[in-house]
Amino acid sequence: MWLPILFLIIGVALGLLTDIQVPEAYSNYLSIAVLAAFDTLLGGIRAQLEKNFNDLVFITGFIFNVFLAAILAFLGVQLGVDLYLAAVFAFGFRLFQNLGIIRRKVIDQKLLGRKFEKNSRS
Repeated sequence: MWLPILFLIIGVALGLLTDIQVPEAYSNYLSIAVLAAFDTLLGGIRAQLEKNFNDLVFITGFIFNVFLAAILAFLGVQLGVDLYLAAVFAFGFRLFQNLGIIRRKVIDQKLLGRKFEKNSRS
């Protein structure tokens, strides 16, 4: 559970501490790269809650997702098609799906913890 949170903290710190301006021409690339990164981060948190987190899968998934998103955006620009929108849709869908699963897992764990406490007291 610590690795996704560590990468989130490092990313936010780098973003806040640097004064890097992204040219408008690269905004499509950056937007889907950020979506891919958040998708991987939430996937890592989900995997941790499901007790099957693997550091290697998380790191390679992060690199692969960002690379795939950048390739899709680049190909879209070369073809003159807004192909990056397909990546935005796919990563956005998975992001909300992961958020829903994480929410349910956390609620289930809280409810199970409360039920366990009530049964222990009786």
